[in-house]
Amino acid sequence: MKADIHPKNYRMVIFKDMSCEQAFLTRSAAPSKETMVWTDGKEYPVIKLEVSNMSHPFYTGKMKLVDTAGRIDKFKNRYKKHQEKKEEKAS
Repeated sequence: MKADIHPKNYRMVIFKDMSCEQAFLTRSAAPSKETMVWTDGKEYPVIKLEVSNMSHPFYTGKMKLVDTAGRIDKFKNRYKKHQEKKEEKAS
């Protein structure tokens, strides 16, 4: 194993699932500019998640459409020119 490849600045961080407003406290080295007060009264950095085990259909057993910020539309717009060129070559 390589020595000194893991970060040294682990600290307690709140991960907040924005789709179901659930949160959990764990250790992380990920950077965050926002903070939040946890149930113990202390203030911790917050990392916002779009999907976690608390909202993912695999863990909840419920199908839920999660299309945050129009991912499908962004994808289609990004490859629109490529698709048009492909169609021009075909005709």
